[in-house]
Amino acid sequence: MPLDDVKQRIEAARTAAGRTDPVHLIAVSKVQPDARVTAVLDQGHRLYGENKVQEAQGKWPAFRETYPDTQVHLIGPLQSNKARPAMQLFDAIHTLDRPKLAQRIADLAQELGHCPELFIQVNTGEEPQKSGLAPADLDAFVAEVRSLDLPLTGLMCIPPAEEAPSLHFALLAKLAKRNGLTGLSMGMSGDFEEAVRFGATHVRVGSAIFGERDYG
Repeated sequence: MPLDDVKQRIEAARTAAGRTDPVHLIAVSKVQPDARVTAVLDQGHRLYGENKVQEAQGKWPAFRETYPDTQVHLIGPLQSNKARPAMQLFDAIHTLDRPKLAQRIADLAQELGHCPELFIQVNTGEEPQKSGLAPADLDAFVAEVRSLDLPLTGLMCIPPAEEAPSLHFALLAKLAKRNGLTGLSMGMSGDFEEAVRFGATHVRVGSAIFGERDYG
């Protein structure tokens, strides 16, 4: 089965890197038919990733009635006006990237009495079309997030498609270490083994588990 294959490859990469800490596999279920998601749930996997709040709202409450121990992480951009439903639905948000959103999450955390784990998205390639903090702006933003008493777990990146991902994984690991953060959300279907070698604690794998998405 594809899920078992991916898990075995993660474990082999972890062992080859001499790591003893866990690597969490986020099965990216965005735009996947319910039948495919159910098949993976039935194999016992309980950690999933979604790109959009609205799509996740439409399927995960029902799935969680049957699989109540499931965790769902937001791995797509988050608008401030969607922060409330995001905090009510997701166990972690990987795309914190600006002061306005951090303040909104902090205000809601006070109101709701809880907050998901948070990862700051870093635009390691400084691509204008992508979300995320420029590396040069990260240290100040980490300090700001911590001043708001938010549960900051680590950093996330999506390397440029045309560049070697290892350069960006190494940069993210360096930035995390400098800021005393242990979480590294990096690596997707095409490069997750390399991400593990560079210290990824969370890899985001979709098509290698579910098959190619049909956006039609």
